[in-house]
Amino acid sequence: QVQLVESGGGLVQAGDSLRLSCAASGRTFSSYAMGWFRQAPGKEREFVAVISVGGGFTTYYADYVKCRFTITRDNAKNKVYLQTNSINQEDTDVYSCAADPSARYDGSWYPQYWGKGTQVNVSS
Repeated sequence: QVQLVESGGGLVQAGDSLRLSCAASGRTFSSYAMGWFRQAPGKEREFVAVISVGGGFTTYYADYVKCRFTITRDNAKNKVYLQTNSINQEDTDVYSCAADPSARYDGSWYPQYWGKGTQVNVSS
């Protein structure tokens, strides 16, 4: 029902800025809460951030990324973004975009729709 395609990943240097994007198609983009997850090899997928369907675009971040990552959305372009101004090697993960008709802002969000992910590798 919803197609999600991530882009913007690749090899970056520690301390660099990085902006990931997710393009959505299918059902109306503005009707879905959007978010980002990440996963390292051998580890479970972890929540990064979520942004609300509309209104004031309420956001919620995992504690470990607060004040370092920012999630935004542009409904006119059917896109959601994840940006950091100082990435580090611990951020080396596959980042996946996700969507759901509703959102949770307490760290217990389980979205229905997922993108394939984009790989981010951070060098020293």
